[in-house]
Amino acid sequence: MNLCFRVGGQTAIVTGASSGLGVTFAETLAECGVNLVIAARRYEKLAKVADSISSRHGAKVIPVRTDVTQEDQVITMVKTAVEEFGSLEILVNNAGIATLSPSVELSLEEWQKVVDVNLTGVFLCARTAAREMIKKRYGKIVNIASIYGAVGDIFPAAPYYATESAVINLTRALAIEWAPYRINVNAIAPGFFPSEMTDPIFHDEKALQHILSRTPLGRTGEPLDLKAALIYLASPSSNYLTGQTIFVDGGWTAL
Repeated sequence: MNLCFRVGGQTAIVTGASSGLGVTFAETLAECGVNLVIAARRYEKLAKVADSISSRHGAKVIPVRTDVTQEDQVITMVKTAVEEFGSLEILVNNAGIATLSPSVELSLEEWQKVVDVNLTGVFLCARTAAREMIKKRYGKIVNIASIYGAVGDIFPAAPYYATESAVINLTRALAIEWAPYRINVNAIAPGFFPSEMTDPIFHDEKALQHILSRTPLGRTGEPLDLKAALIYLASPSSNYLTGQTIFVDGGWTAL
């Protein structure tokens, strides 16, 4: 199966790319010949990821320290992509955080931090990237949401559920608004995949059994499970798809 769908030579930004799914998304695009800017707050880890991807795939990968909640840093991130590569066709909005805490014990500061990263950060990155994409009347924005944007669960993570649901509807709103400029805005909502964020849950036998019992395919996700969805949404193959969310979840949301 050819996953490349004619994205070679284009330029992409992947946020939250210092670990976890962000690395998977960056590697997937690099395998297909895409020029990359990868962004995250932890620059040392980010630089190591950039070197690793570049050496294995022969791609040019530029790490940019970016806090997606800071507008000036987001502007610099996008400006770097355009200055280095001459254009920006793809944005993968992957940066996200979660906090596990009963809602009655959750501080306003903890709530706001999740909202700032998971929702405001997605908006800032999408808006800033769209300003460049509008100039070319072409772009692919892929927001990374979650199954918890559609359902609740036993884990006490109210701000995460709330923001992931908001990202799914923000995806719809931006898709409609930017459709006249041929900018497609879609989302991927993964189920449970190994990552830095999910590591505590994966090492909790009771939690892991809960996840497996809720997943019709009977397993957690693997990086390969996400690759085709990303390339499809990042390529011209999805030109007639916008405002949609693809749930890559082993059937979790079908229950």
